[in-house]
Amino acid sequence: MGKPPPGQKTPGPSRTLGPSPKTLGRNWPGPFRKTPGRLLGLGLVRTYQLAFSPLVGGHCRHVPTCSEYAYEAVARHGLVAGSFLTGRRVARCGPFGCAGHDPVPERFSWRPPHR
Repeated sequence: MGKPPPGQKTPGPSRTLGPSPKTLGRNWPGPFRKTPGRLLGLGLVRTYQLAFSPLVGGHCRHVPTCSEYAYEAVARHGLVAGSFLTGRRVARCGPFGCAGHDPVPERFSWRPPHR
C-alpha cells in the first residue's frame, strides 16, 4: 500500500473511509424496534458514554469499544439478550484476554461463538 493522494485521509485504527463520524455518531446507526426495554438499555449505555467514559478513558482493546458493542447488542437483540452478550464481551476483556475486531453477532445464541 502506498500513500494516499494529497488531501485524502486514511482511516485510523477504528475508522473507515465513508461518512464522517459526525454524520453517523459513535453508535450503531441501523434500524431496530424501539421497545421500552431497548430504549431503557440504550439510555443507560448512552449515559455511561457521556458521563463516565470520559473519566475512565479509552482503554478498550476491541473494535467496536465495549460501550459501542453494548449499544448495538441491545439495539439488535433486546435488553436481556444484549446485556448477556455485553457481559460475555466484558468478561473476555481481562488482562490476558483477546483484542481486535469483535462484532456483535448477527443472530443471538446463548452459547459462546467458536473462535
